[in-house]
Amino acid sequence: MPQTPASRLSDPPWGAAPGFAIGLRRIARDAWLEGGEARPWARKDRLFRTVPNKVWGETEGSRPGQGEVCSLVGQALGLRLGRSGRPPLLDAARRVPDDLVLMERRDGDWAVSALSLSAGSFFTADEALGQSLAALHRPVPGFADRFLVRVRRIFDKLPEQEILERRNWSVLAWRGLYAPEAEAARSRALAQRPRRPGAGLYLRCERQTLRRLPRTGGVLFTIRIHVTPLLALDADPDAVQVFARAWAEAPEDFRRYKGLAAVAPGVEAFLAARGVSVPKPSHT
Repeated sequence: MPQTPASRLSDPPWGAAPGFAIGLRRIARDAWLEGGEARPWARKDRLFRTVPNKVWGETEGSRPGQGEVCSLVGQALGLRLGRSGRPPLLDAARRVPDDLVLMERRDGDWAVSALSLSAGSFFTADEALGQSLAALHRPVPGFADRFLVRVRRIFDKLPEQEILERRNWSVLAWRGLYAPEAEAARSRALAQRPRRPGAGLYLRCERQTLRRLPRTGGVLFTIRIHVTPLLALDADPDAVQVFARAWAEAPEDFRRYKGLAAVAPGVEAFLAARGVSVPKPSHT
């Protein structure tokens, strides 16, 4: 299970603004793919054998864009990819810990044309394939009113030479990277009776990047998930304080969307056991 290094636990997303925000920043080209998982294909191939439609999908006409994704990933890794007979995007995704989502212009809007999704947070490939930006983000509170136009503009105007990154977080009673069903995780949280405050809860940190495909014009969206036991915060004294602040400041719509009510008793018991006072959220 890939974990967030203790030295990074007090980095974003912990220090980011609470709630929903686009929060994109430019990163260097050599910082695009983090690596850190020795054999990602072992995990991904196992899922592809057992639940293929949940973790892989492609639409007609997406192979040129997939091929460009494969070339970019191969260049970043110093490998020659795309000769296995697999769909090119799937071939590339097997070599990196990240999930890869190809977005292309379809019928006047950006839509998912191909994706490898082995660590989706409560959504699956068959649900996402062919979906527009608006449809993909429909469950996100306020996305259509506050962010949709801006996100479309980012996709339209993203320069070829720039790579953008954002991060977000949640807490789940679920240790696996593959997390297709929200209800299963929330039911598990509500059923927990841990002996140690915070045991059985996990930080789920998500790193996303956006990169233009220069030749075909699409946008590659990458998703990297780190799952770490909540108890691992003890390795970084600053992280407990920063996380406590992020937890307390999370607005009501964010908490509801992330299902944080189910894990709130465990999180707050964990913080209280460390002498951290958590004010009740104002939800304003």
